[in-house]
Amino acid sequence: MKKSLIALAFGTLGLGIAEFVMMAILPYVAKDLHISIPTAGHLISAYALGVCAGAPMLTLARKLPLKKILLGLVAIMMIGNICAAFSPNYEFMLIARFISGLPHGAYFGVASIVAEKLADKGKGSEAVSIMIAGMTIANLFGVPLGTSLSTLLSWRLTFLLVGIWGVIILYYIWKWVPQVEGLPDTGFKRQFRFLKTTAPWLILGATMFGNGGVFCWYSYINPLLTNVSGFSAESITFLMVLAGFGMVIGNLTGGRLADKFTPGRTAAAMQFIICITLLSIFFAASVNWLMPLLMCICTLGLFAVSSPLQVSIIHFSKGGELLGAACIQVAFNLGNALGATIGALPLQAGFSYRYPALLGAPFALLGFILLIVFVKKYETKNG
Repeated sequence: MKKSLIALAFGTLGLGIAEFVMMAILPYVAKDLHISIPTAGHLISAYALGVCAGAPMLTLARKLPLKKILLGLVAIMMIGNICAAFSPNYEFMLIARFISGLPHGAYFGVASIVAEKLADKGKGSEAVSIMIAGMTIANLFGVPLGTSLSTLLSWRLTFLLVGIWGVIILYYIWKWVPQVEGLPDTGFKRQFRFLKTTAPWLILGATMFGNGGVFCWYSYINPLLTNVSGFSAESITFLMVLAGFGMVIGNLTGGRLADKFTPGRTAAAMQFIICITLLSIFFAASVNWLMPLLMCICTLGLFAVSSPLQVSIIHFSKGGELLGAACIQVAFNLGNALGATIGALPLQAGFSYRYPALLGAPFALLGFILLIVFVKKYETKNG
């Protein structure tokens, strides 16, 4: 495995902890900031909106070397998470989360292009999945660690550690990632030209709705497991490890299947599995022994679609690859924000924590339908 890809994965590890740990520690943050859990859910949305605002900024930095862009984005990540660690109130925390999200989509966009350029022939999807692996490892180890710190000491330590981790990321990107040839500057307006075609919109729509369906449920995973499934607060750390394990397996599986078959077919199959699993979670949320299995299947599917869609958007955004690769993360986090917001509605109305999964299923189904259209209209024709 190339050191350069590991260095890129260090970056997605930090971003992954910053993004996903909030779902696991939501009750602790809500209690400390004196707000309700549904209100604290807006901190998830604030991060996602930061991603959406930050990704288009890549068009302004398109002339800079890709390595310099990566280093700058990591510096912003550090600032946002350190601010989150010292947030005195809810309003400041919202701003800190927004800043933390700014480099997320842009980093994934640049790192995806760098990973593809560094990949061996025919191994582009696998190289991107290695880069994304940091995100899955974040869920396997980083999020459980953050949950434990929140339970034993303070949720603030988690964000402080992410800020400190940024120093390590900066060093290894500087040392291990070579200067790769930048993309040709097609001009500001031509960066957006790929959006005039249908294929990118199908990919982005599938990403947004597919992930939105998952995050309707996953944004409130902690209270679902404790209040409905009957797990103790102390067992949440172990359950988050299981969820992270599903993500790791899904990421590796998705990358390899996409290289063997096609990215679109792989993503569509996994998206269908997600839809069925969300419905199963709604009906079986109170079945204590079954919930961990369903949770792992859903998180596996979530990351099995990630690298195939990341590769697909690069192939269908010629002339605007940098923006296209970042846009997939915008779509992912719009889905994140959509899911957290929609998932909160039944909770605010007084319904059980199982209902966000039910609301998520139609969104996941819509993502599946869009991917089927993409495969039939574009991959079949091009393949």
